[in-house]
Amino acid sequence: MKILIINPNSDTAMTRVIARTAKRYAADDFEVACLSAPGAPKFIETYQDEAGAAPGMIRLVRENEKSCDAFIVACHCDPNLDFLKEITDKPVVGIGEASMKIASMLGDIFSVISSTGHSVPNKKALVRKYHLREALASVRVAEDGDYLKAARAAVKEDGAEVIVLGCAGMTGLDKRLQARLGVPVLDGVVCGLMIASGLARGGVSTSKVRRYAGRR
Repeated sequence: MKILIINPNSDTAMTRVIARTAKRYAADDFEVACLSAPGAPKFIETYQDEAGAAPGMIRLVRENEKSCDAFIVACHCDPNLDFLKEITDKPVVGIGEASMKIASMLGDIFSVISSTGHSVPNKKALVRKYHLREALASVRVAEDGDYLKAARAAVKEDGAEVIVLGCAGMTGLDKRLQARLGVPVLDGVVCGLMIASGLARGGVSTSKVRRYAGRR
């Protein structure tokens, strides 16, 4: 089995960090590759950025569809996820959807830790899209990059029982924070791999009956 992780931005340093986490998780169980979307913007912060990333993301899916068993979109805002689900018969998993849905299984309510205030409305919009509004305790911004402080406040003040790291760039922080907080902390890259590998092994993928039928 082979899974391709698509980093929607062109930050090669972030791509390397994501790949390191992915290969550690996959170990010898399956093959994993991680590529930046060709021609994508440096960061995905706006809807314009998402649109700019789309051609490269589509190209990666088209070029690797025959050799890969599943795809992962490694950006917590899940840019162009619906588009990719529509154009391939292989499973496509967004790390935002994966991490928040797993979080809803591990505790009563969860909090998302965001790197910028600008992304907070986007996180809340995704929560509504994924029908998880009642499971959300809060979206907290890690001021000055203090993820522990933000997560601790989410647990103590907002009642969160699970913490979701709301950016692919936070990958690798989960176990350190979990040890300090005493609650599950979810790395979106790992959550994406959990679901994508399970779907591929189980031989199931996105339904093409209606919503993702596309033009066939």
